[in-house]
Amino acid sequence: MNWDYPGENLDLTETVRLAASGSFIRLSDGFTHYELAGPPGGQAVVLVHGFSVPYYIWDPTFLALAQAGLRVLRYDLYGRGYSDRPRAAYGPDLFIRQLLDLLDGLGLTAPADVVGLSMGGPIAAAFADRHPGRVRRLGLIDPAGMPLRLPLSARLARLPLVGELALRLVPSQRLVDGLADDLFSPGSYPEYREKYREQMRYRGFRRALLSTSRSPILEGMARAYRRVGWQDRRVLLIWGEKDSVLPLACSARLRAVVPQAEYHPIQGTGHIPHYERPEVVNPLLVEFFQRP
Repeated sequence: MNWDYPGENLDLTETVRLAASGSFIRLSDGFTHYELAGPPGGQAVVLVHGFSVPYYIWDPTFLALAQAGLRVLRYDLYGRGYSDRPRAAYGPDLFIRQLLDLLDGLGLTAPADVVGLSMGGPIAAAFADRHPGRVRRLGLIDPAGMPLRLPLSARLARLPLVGELALRLVPSQRLVDGLADDLFSPGSYPEYREKYREQMRYRGFRRALLSTSRSPILEGMARAYRRVGWQDRRVLLIWGEKDSVLPLACSARLRAVVPQAEYHPIQGTGHIPHYERPEVVNPLLVEFFQRP
């Protein structure tokens, strides 16, 4: 069934892509919006964003890593930002295929370091699980994917028709306002929410979010993490001490199944510590990826 979601009145066309910053590449499921920076000979680092905020969430990190000599790639997941919104099931298979296609399409075939934020965490972990030869080191920032008791509203949204109707009735402003939960000090970052509005104009955005919420990727990826824990692979785990989306206590479950993870709680930050304290997180990332 096709649903007319509020605010979605534009299509992602070639005209839109030509006007957008960054680059585009056509992959097996559609166009992917990406940006690549840093010396061509540097160690490749891939930044995978979370549930709904596209690649601008890496603004405080992207150039810092590139300036440190790393070859840095960030991109919009399908259904987000300027990437296409294919009519597909938005779950681990789609996102893992997108990442593999993107690396191959850009000629980044040597083992890369992959950093996953929030929902990007289980994507990165599942990618390392399925394609261990393509990942050198793994970074996880406040990662989702472990068992979690979802609120009633989230569980109801998974029901057929109920979720579609609920998402049809939610005003766009409420989705934007909900981003405040990501930050410990939301008033200090007005641009974080303002940039979000652009992607909401393109058809398929809410459909992608709803499909993703119905997949196991948000709280059903413990097996992928456990298998990563069995691998001989360095893992960096960073967590905001004041995270209200995935509280710091959740880190204990993750560390139990990935015992080799090097753990750094970040004071005075919420769900996106790299955004609020880049002066603390960026050096941790650079040192980890440049360590012999």
